[in-house]
Amino acid sequence: MCRRRGEGRHTRRMPFEAGQTAIVVAVPEAEPVVDRWRRRYDRSAPLGVPAHVTLLYPFLELSRIDGSVVEQLRSLFARQPAFKVTFPRCGRFPDVLYLDPDPADTFRSLTAGIVEQWPEAPPYGGVHDLVVPHLTVAEGTDETTFALIEDDVAARLPVEAAATEARLLAFDGSQWVTRVRFALAPR
Repeated sequence: MCRRRGEGRHTRRMPFEAGQTAIVVAVPEAEPVVDRWRRRYDRSAPLGVPAHVTLLYPFLELSRIDGSVVEQLRSLFARQPAFKVTFPRCGRFPDVLYLDPDPADTFRSLTAGIVEQWPEAPPYGGVHDLVVPHLTVAEGTDETTFALIEDDVAARLPVEAAATEARLLAFDGSQWVTRVRFALAPR
């Protein structure tokens, strides 16, 4: 059964615009479980975004990301040891079905570190008071479809993964492209 968060909260999906960037931790280990559903019900998947936990979206406009920004990000991520993460269950926002990461605090800490250096780039444009780390499986569909997807995904959990890098993605107007990979510190 899904854990529900944000009951009554409306999730506003921001449109993707050329030059937008995001910082994510890709979770390739989740692809066999969620890819089939993400391709149909997660608007970012057909645009090149892998299964992931978002650290910060939107980040700075691509035109603002220079060598100094990249080096600051590289330094921030180099201080975080690589870590194991498990996705043992589904979770729900009113219009999103997701995998719930454990531990979630490491993702929160990384997000906080980025925002501390770039306060002008609050998570999700500042529209949510609470940022909940998650791996989106499906969004914006009806309850019957959410239930079908959840039954299929939950039967194949847990997903165990190794978080070893963060990625800076940029939207070019038609696809999200990995611009830079940032290694986490070796364990």
